[in-house]
Amino acid sequence: MSSQGAVVIVGSGQAGGRAAEALRQGGHTDRITLIGDERHAPYERPALSKEFLNSAAADKLAWVRPATWYADSGVTALHGRKAVAIDQERSVVELDQGSPVEFHTLILTTGARPRQLTVEGADHPLVSYLRTIDDSQQLQQRLSPGASVVVIGAGFIGMEVAATAVSRGCRVTVLELAGLPMARATPAQIGAFYADFHRRKGVDLRVSTAVERITDEHGRALVHTTGGDPILADAVVVGIGVVPNIELAHTAGLETDNGIVVDEYGRTRNPRIYAAGDVTSHFNSLLGRHIRLESWQNAQNQAIAVARNILGAALPYAEVPWFWSDQYELNLQIAGLPHVADQIVRRDAPGGGAAVLYFHLRERRLAAVVGINSARDVRFGKEIIAMGGSPSATELADPAVTLASLYAAVKRSAQAA
Repeated sequence: MSSQGAVVIVGSGQAGGRAAEALRQGGHTDRITLIGDERHAPYERPALSKEFLNSAAADKLAWVRPATWYADSGVTALHGRKAVAIDQERSVVELDQGSPVEFHTLILTTGARPRQLTVEGADHPLVSYLRTIDDSQQLQQRLSPGASVVVIGAGFIGMEVAATAVSRGCRVTVLELAGLPMARATPAQIGAFYADFHRRKGVDLRVSTAVERITDEHGRALVHTTGGDPILADAVVVGIGVVPNIELAHTAGLETDNGIVVDEYGRTRNPRIYAAGDVTSHFNSLLGRHIRLESWQNAQNQAIAVARNILGAALPYAEVPWFWSDQYELNLQIAGLPHVADQIVRRDAPGGGAAVLYFHLRERRLAAVVGINSARDVRFGKEIIAMGGSPSATELADPAVTLASLYAAVKRSAQAA
């Protein structure tokens, strides 16, 4: 596809910002319009539950580009504006106010929104979600020393918020419907480790517990559960997953299925409409199927890949999924998809210590690596997964056999094939 023609990007989060940046850096000279309902320039979201939540200082945020870059680069940024419709025949995006914006190529980076709690009292003023800068700033003001904080949902966001609240001197209770924290994304061994670690830090983690309702108690929130006495809270944070923002695409007649369905190049069935980031269900040739990912890596790299394909690269986007979470002094990293494994191998750090690795094999091939304080090894494991490597369970379990050497062996084997 030609690099010329107006490009409209709907969604001004990390993926939208990276797409605009990659288009300009790649030589696109025509108009670029970036539309987003937030009032801020594009930024990365991980800090919202960690560093920024702890201090709410702007220097804790990772901005895709300084706010002045967009105008300086000829990118029209429409902040605080909402796209309400896409007319495929006329090639225009309708806005909530103002004239329609015409496009030659459209990129949808509409992201996802927090799944809403639906129990009675979920609209209590002290109940909040965490997705934007404004959300994080508001919550940070409630995390004063001694405050009682209830976190509903023990996924990555919930456990990161719990760790941050503890570091600020709050009393924290986490309520989780499943039997372990982070159960959807991590193996049981990791969930059990983190459950114990949080409890030793003082978190009251209650698993297999549902929220029944929330009532008001003299201006504070009283959280009623299936597992004991109600909990009085100064802040209630809900982290029970996200929902992809597919409505705009679906109403326009584009294919949606747990996300906007795109091919390996990021294209919808309309070859002039692409999508990237959390909202996409994209075909991944490494995995042989469509997948939707909620991760920093995917938001950035898929957006860049889409921009390059619009400029004519014609290169499939296929990466090993990678996730990470910082909680207290622990760095958790996951490469691949652990839940597809039929064998799990554990490797402990030489001489003990907090570092540990879990290797997930499927039909003897490495399918995923989960590591705590083991970033370098996870990086090598990710490369082995990408090459379809099959190191033995014995090698993987032995701390004396480095991941770097296993990667080198797999690489030599691939080159010789």
